[in-house]
Amino acid sequence: MSGDRAEEIASAVRGRRLRAVDVVTEALERIERADPGLCAFLEVWGEEALRRAGEVDTRVAAGQRLPLAGVPVAVKGRHGLRTAVPLLAAGCVAVGATSVPGPGTPWQTWGFGAHGRTVNPWRADRTPGGSSAGAAVAVAAGLVPLATGGDGAGSVRIPAAWCGVVGLKVTGGRLPSADRTGLAAPGVLTRTAADAAAWWRVVSGRPAAAGIPAAFPVAASWSPDLGFAGPDAEPVALARAAVDRLVDTGVVRLVRPSSPPELLDPGPAWLALRTPGADLTGAHRVRAENDRRLDRLLAGTGLLLTPTAPTAPHGHEGPGDVYSTALTWAFNVSGHPALSIPAGFGADGCPAGLQLVAPRGREELLLAVAREAERRGAAV
Repeated sequence: MSGDRAEEIASAVRGRRLRAVDVVTEALERIERADPGLCAFLEVWGEEALRRAGEVDTRVAAGQRLPLAGVPVAVKGRHGLRTAVPLLAAGCVAVGATSVPGPGTPWQTWGFGAHGRTVNPWRADRTPGGSSAGAAVAVAAGLVPLATGGDGAGSVRIPAAWCGVVGLKVTGGRLPSADRTGLAAPGVLTRTAADAAAWWRVVSGRPAAAGIPAAFPVAASWSPDLGFAGPDAEPVALARAAVDRLVDTGVVRLVRPSSPPELLDPGPAWLALRTPGADLTGAHRVRAENDRRLDRLLAGTGLLLTPTAPTAPHGHEGPGDVYSTALTWAFNVSGHPALSIPAGFGADGCPAGLQLVAPRGREELLLAVAREAERRGAAV
């Protein structure tokens, strides 16, 4: 059942072709076998998960229609259940808390699980990305079909890219977040865009067809570096090849904006906004100017496409002086929703990602484009 999608599981449980208890039992067995090597989980809630699965079966038998009936979900960190209430109400069963960086970790692109440092499922000597490290690994390794994340600078999108899964960061402020700065937004990691869309419908309360484009291709612009970053050649080439597949299959059409998609480097602004007592004059100036440029760009094209991460996954010794967030944190500062989809594999055997950015409040557009890419065979 490890290959099953969330929507497939829920349909089978609602139709009583599967029991939630059996689905969750299999998920727990997969975790027990694989997690000592992957270190994706901080805690596994076996007994509680089976009890909740039994409750889901009872609710289904009573005639309740649960959109995500019996779907095993992993939540980010030990406090992840606080934001998973809508998922549990929809029939998901939380099986455990995924790994995040340990206290004092100098780089936030890995995690520490119950058994040690979290590893990339494609290469154990490489990081999975972070801080939603265990979430991405649990999904990529087929332990669960869906995992929650939080994205303050790329913490959903970077691990999605480096583990070869789908990762969505929602519009800033659209869903509740405990981050006092407003930079962090909730997100989800899945193996398919359809499952990410199912998550979005539940947490947002939006109807399935809301915000979906009337027709394809969708106008989009491409930027390898946002005008300031210095990404490595390989992730740029992989992302550009993914763009070409989207164009060739009629999912998007590239347009050349009147001015190139260039932003001011958001790094200093992001760091100032995260620093208590910092002088925010410069940060507000950068934010306002980048907002102006992005709003003008997206008003004319609809989507902005970039590589998700500027480098391939680094080793466990850390990234050195390279910020893995170089291409993602601009959209935490601006608040735009962004989605990472798989873009292929580098020479080291590790995945890379293509980032899609949409106007604020247009999560459905991102998900529709990603679903259409999967349907037309443009997705890796």
